[in-house]
Amino acid sequence: MLKDMDFSNALNMLKDGNRLRRAGWNGSNQWICLGAGNTANPAANFWNTHTRVFAEQNGGFAEVLPYFILKTAQGAILMGWAPSQSDCLAEDWEIVS
Repeated sequence: MLKDMDFSNALNMLKDGNRLRRAGWNGSNQWICLGAGNTANPAANFWNTHTRVFAEQNGGFAEVLPYFILKTAQGAILMGWAPSQSDCLAEDWEIVS
């Protein structure tokens, strides 16, 4: 397992499709990955009313940009996670097998 990466190396690993975590995170079993996005996501794929209506008004599709996903310590999925300054400067990133 790759360990002790900085955030720039971790970001490259995420772009390669890996799940990662920080050794310093207190929450057990947390990890992050990337959502790839979609240049033409059909309106029917949006579960939020506002984004679905936007896609319908946009010819039935909307572009979804790539995004971070966090699996939380409580076992939930957080769409749109943003790294903290500490996360960006940390050198304890590791791949989750």
